[in-house]
Parts: sequence; C-alpha cells; structure tokens
Amino acid sequence: MTTRELAVRMADAAQEFLGSLDADQRALAQWSFTQTTERETWFFTPTDHGGLPLGAMTPHQQKLAHKLLALGLSESGYNVSVLVMGWENVLDRLEGHVRDWGRERGRDPGLYYWRVFGDPGLGEPWSWRVGGHHVSVQHVIVDGDVVGSTPLFIGADPARAPLAGDTLLEPLGPLEAPARDFVLSLGDADRARAVVTPHPPTDLVSANRAAYGDGDLPIPLPELWRGRLQEPWDTLAHEVQAANDEAAGVTEESLEAIRLTRAPRGLPLAGVGDEQEAFVRALLDAYAGRLPGPLAELERAKYAGSLLGQHSFLWAGSLAPHERFYYRVQGPSLLVECDNTQRAGNHIHTVWRDPYRDFGRDPLDDHLRTGHARI
Repeated sequence: MTTRELAVRMADAAQEFLGSLDADQRALAQWSFTQTTERETWFFTPTDHGGLPLGAMTPHQQKLAHKLLALGLSESGYNVSVLVMGWENVLDRLEGHVRDWGRERGRDPGLYYWRVFGDPGLGEPWSWRVGGHHVSVQHVIVDGDVVGSTPLFIGADPARAPLAGDTLLEPLGPLEAPARDFVLSLGDADRARAVVTPHPPTDLVSANRAAYGDGDLPIPLPELWRGRLQEPWDTLAHEVQAANDEAAGVTEESLEAIRLTRAPRGLPLAGVGDEQEAFVRALLDAYAGRLPGPLAELERAKYAGSLLGQHSFLWAGSLAPHERFYYRVQGPSLLVECDNTQRAGNHIHTVWRDPYRDFGRDPLDDHLRTGHARI
C-alpha cells in the first residue's frame, strides 16, 4: 500500500464516520481546515482535546471512529494506543478512584476525542486527529497524499503494572530498553557527553507546543490544559509540579543542560560503533513502527544510512531500570523525546516530532504557493 492509497482509505473511513453522526455530534466532530490554531492545538493531559468524545458516541459510531484510528497507526501502534485508553481504569484504581480534575470522572476511558478538519470528499486539504490522556494522533492529507503524521504522542501512567505472577505489563517498555542499552554500551568519554545531568526534567521539553524551537524548556503542568484549571485543581497542578521537580532534583542548572537548542546537545552519533548504532536504530525503528507501513518508511528514511550521523543523543537522570530518566534524539528532521520521571519513574511520555512537517506544514505551504485549491 502506498501513502496515496492510505489517504484514500482514510478519506473513506472519515466520511463513513462523519456520515453516522447527527447534527449536534457533527458540529463537534467536523471543523473547517482553515481553523489552523485549533488544528495545530494538541494535548497529552486529561483535558478537553477538542472534538466528539468516545463516550458521546453510539457503539456503531465508536466502531467507525476506531476504524479511522486503526488506519492511522500500525497494528502494534493501534494496540498500544487502545491499551493506553483503557489504562485509565488502571490509573483510576492506582489513585484510589478519587481524582476527578473537576469532572464527574477524572480518569475516563470515554474522554478520547475525534475531530476531522475539512471535507475528506472534496479533494482539498483535510486532516484528522484523535486525542485524549496520553494519546495524540494526527494526519494531514494534501493533494490526495498523507503529508504529515506528527506530533505522534503516546504515554502511560503507570508505565508498568503487575499481571499474573511476577509479570509486569509495560506498554512502552520497548522505548526504554534500547536507549538505556545504548548509553550503557558507551565508553566513559562518550557517556559523559551523552549524560548531561543526573537530574531529569519532569516532562517533555518540546511539550505540547504547536511548534518547538531554540531555547525551549518544559511547560509547567498548570499550563498544559485547555484553559486555566479551576480551583482547587489549579493549586493541585502547581503542587504536583513542585513535588515532581523536587523529587527529581530539578535545578536551574539541570534545566539549562536539557534546554532545546538549534544545534543538538548530547553525543553526536557520527562515528559511534556498530553496536551503539544498532541500539539507536532499534529505538528509532520502534517509534517509526507505530505508524502504518508506508508512513513508517518515510520516517525511517530520515535516519537511514549515514543520515543517522546527523543526529545527537542526550540522556538525563539515572541509568538504572525503573528509575527517573529522560532522553532525546534530535536531528535535522526529527525529534524523539521520552521522559519517565513522574510517579518515581513510573509515568512515561513519548513523542515523535518533525520541525518542518508537524501538522503537514511544509507540504501544505508548497501546495498553497502553487495556487491550487485555495483554503
């Protein structure tokens, strides 16, 4: 299947989903593609992500919604995403079923939102997204092709939970081990360059910005919501942020060490050994592999062959399993970030971004400059 064939299947699924909705549901689920600010707004906190929530759909509509989501992810990517949606029940139990964030239920598997921007049947640019706590998926289609599939975020709280016997279920475990193995395989000098501070940030540095850039630092938790939280939840968010920072040992110096910069910080990957390169490729392949085949290949092309040497790897925090850490891989056309620092290293966030193609920006700009199909 090509990216164009995938775009056709996405359009058919989106139209089928929208066609199943009544007028009130459709007003939430379908907005104009020209509403760029909202189209490029995304979250990973348990806030209103914008759109029609799963809990407000009939079972048939839910099936059609998931049909669309499944087209935007690989089989493994879809499996992890729906596991994370149901994981809200695990988190609710972990917190004693008391956290509500000002809603009837704070940890709610029904609060995952679907929204389509534009009309999938008109041949003009359109996009779709699915978002909720710890899941954010979006795709942009221009001139009949999928041209943007980032930011792609998946997280899990808790990062691991017990199953039968001594077995742990770790939905995002494959995104931890190769990164840690890479750092542990380095010699002393290279490891000193890769590990920039023993105190990791308590969230992603690029955060949920529409566009990340030079000088960025993590956004505080109270600002990662749609609108300001009402009391007492605003105070609680500040208290959670302060407690997380204190537990991780965050200082001005440690924040400066992980600040995003135009020239990537950490260890340049040019010239690392074959063993180290294999660890990084396995890590990046696991991220890219969350997308369906043709889209995953586009992402893998960004670090294929010698292109990997244009990237750098940065680690902050402990190298021991199940302890707080943060890492990122940064290069000309990709940014991978992972943090597992909250809840004493048992709350993980992962994201794949592209400085030029997030929300399909570069291809969309090219489309507009040609004078085709004004939007």
